[in-house]
Amino acid sequence: MNETIALLNRHRSIRKFKADPIPEDRFTAIIQSAQRAPTSSNMQAYSVIAVTDSDKKKTLAELAGNQAYVAECPVFLVWCADLYRLKAACEPEGGADIPASTEIFIIATVDAALAAQNAAIAAESLGLGTVFIGGIRNNPQQVSDLLGLPELVYPVFGMCLGYPDEEPTQRPRLPMRAVLHYNGYSDHAYRDSIAEYNEQLRHYMLTRKGGGRDTTWSKEMAARLRTNRRLHMKSFLANRGFFLE
Repeated sequence: MNETIALLNRHRSIRKFKADPIPEDRFTAIIQSAQRAPTSSNMQAYSVIAVTDSDKKKTLAELAGNQAYVAECPVFLVWCADLYRLKAACEPEGGADIPASTEIFIIATVDAALAAQNAAIAAESLGLGTVFIGGIRNNPQQVSDLLGLPELVYPVFGMCLGYPDEEPTQRPRLPMRAVLHYNGYSDHAYRDSIAEYNEQLRHYMLTRKGGGRDTTWSKEMAARLRTNRRLHMKSFLANRGFFLE
């Protein structure tokens, strides 16, 4: 196993950070690494907002569901799908309308996700920690107003970035045979795997630091899927120019 694979297999979400600032050269290297992520047709249809202002981080923490680590991390990154910049890029060629298609929306969203994951890997290789924050989609319009996002730009998720001030245990994942299929999809492989993973996650949740909850993956997923969350996203995206067809 090489160091890259070892690094990926050590990943943990960090929710407690030291106050130490991130050196500029390291931060630049992280963003440069993000820019080297794959991008559909070289569109590079994403932007990232680095939030260091303490008042804005506090507001974002509240908008994201009162997640304190958003305010406490040295830098909070807001990863955005961005089709607005493409309009400007097309102006020298006579301009172009952004297609009102689900496909172009997916391209921008995937571009943002790929860039963010590259940034997370780069950060961890430099001794920093991260945690992704989907909670900024709780109040996407307020987040957009706070950060001055123009039309055709929406916040996909946030990311806390800083030096870890904790050593959390690593959350187990599903057995590989539950997610890997050969030559076609098969539901036979994961039936037993789910039962196995339920017991593994139950043990983790009972013994983790600050844990003590008696639950399983099946229980957690059933509870999550019984609740429709963020139903406002469809109208929000339409209002920002993402008319999906």
